[in-house]
Amino acid sequence: MSITSDVPKAAGPGAEPEPGSRPGTAGARSGGLALLRRLHFYAGVLVAPFLALLALTGLAYAFAPQLEQAVYGDELTVDRITGGPVPLGEQIDAALAAHPEGTLSSVVVPADPEATTRVVLSVPELGDQQRTVYVDPYTGAVRGALETNFGSPPLTTWLSELHGSLHLGDLGRLYSELAASWLWVLALAGLVLWLRRARGQRARGARGVLLPQLSARGVRRSRTLHASAGVWLALGLLVLSATGLTWSNYAGGRFDALQGSFNSHAPEVATALPAASGEEGTAGGGDGAGDGGAGHHHEGGQPEDGTAAATAAGQADRVLAAARGAGLDGPVKLTPPPDHAHGWTVAQDDKVWPVRLDTVAVDPGTGEVLDRLAFADHPLLAKLSTLGIQAHMGRLFGLANQLVLAAIALGVLWLVGYGYRMWWQRRPLRDAAWPALGRPPARGTWRGLARPVLLLGIPAVVFIGWALPVLGVSLLAFLAVDAVTGTVRSRQSRRTGRPAGVS
Repeated sequence: MSITSDVPKAAGPGAEPEPGSRPGTAGARSGGLALLRRLHFYAGVLVAPFLALLALTGLAYAFAPQLEQAVYGDELTVDRITGGPVPLGEQIDAALAAHPEGTLSSVVVPADPEATTRVVLSVPELGDQQRTVYVDPYTGAVRGALETNFGSPPLTTWLSELHGSLHLGDLGRLYSELAASWLWVLALAGLVLWLRRARGQRARGARGVLLPQLSARGVRRSRTLHASAGVWLALGLLVLSATGLTWSNYAGGRFDALQGSFNSHAPEVATALPAASGEEGTAGGGDGAGDGGAGHHHEGGQPEDGTAAATAAGQADRVLAAARGAGLDGPVKLTPPPDHAHGWTVAQDDKVWPVRLDTVAVDPGTGEVLDRLAFADHPLLAKLSTLGIQAHMGRLFGLANQLVLAAIALGVLWLVGYGYRMWWQRRPLRDAAWPALGRPPARGTWRGLARPVLLLGIPAVVFIGWALPVLGVSLLAFLAVDAVTGTVRSRQSRRTGRPAGVS
């Protein structure tokens, strides 16, 4: 939202040109600040509703684990712990017997002794979704089944789609990408503007930057409430913007291409069996790359018939024992191979800091570990992407992470509310061209920028527009709106005989 003066200032170093006037001797610095002010105003006013939606839906999604327990407690937890767990193969057999319509896709073995084992089945009629069967590991009894999306129960999937697309498909995903694309721009522009203003109020020091001036009145009080909150939230807003964009439609595609160009995608464990392996191996099979890397939504190949499913269930305990022997503790996900020429993959599934995300490939016939891939060996960009996404989802640091996200979401609603309040308080009451809308800051301020700034800034803006396509297109739309409003104001000034922007 706009951080602007409620009264015109006298000309001087860093002074703001009067609305509607061309920047004169204020210099490049004044022109740059005025340009930031105008950008902050327009982007804030037009993008704020989407940011508010993103904050509200994100607030709900952050607490999805607690909501899951409340809604799906019977499926997710056991009634009581009775002795040791039954063999994993028996748990898989129980799930397949209860749901013969599915084929084995993966098995998630929990670390929490009160959690159920999740046997994930592929069912043709469910399309991209799976049917997850929840089995009591102590009795082998099936406690229920849910349609899941990459392991997420229906409620979590619904909240995720609400946050990301408002349940409007690819068209709806534009709203979240638009908000995330402008979020970092608004945060940085507002921060620069507020710190610049604070330099002129040195008597208040850091207190003037970090705390609102509650003794002020009118727009000045609203501005301090808006801007001081923005300072506290700035780092979190930048992190959420960056991590959210990495899996958006268009900017996410650019990020994926960047990872590819630097060979920074997450590597995948090699699962190919030796030419003469144990009971299930056969000759051939390639290098095995891509057959079950950790951190991917690859569900492996599924057994084609009941005999193959029974074989997979019989292999599961041997595979799990091999993975435990290789040091994979905590929750793990076992994925069966697509054919007899490849081994199982076992991936740690602990996304709470300090994360445990190592992966091994295991020969089901011999129990030999074929390959091991440590999360520490992933490229830096891949690690940052994985950790950033988990932090964005509120999973990386547990409850503390969720509370921080909740504070940021509420803070965004605060910023939006006080931003619009400032806009309303600054509305011109006597300018017929803007009867009920706030007057935007001065147009044409870019002309006051120094030539080197323009020579560097224009290519930078073009690159940002390419990297963040939704930002680039919406920026062009803002410029078109600005041109139209400028034309309207000019015509109005000619009719009234007053300079444009004078109220």
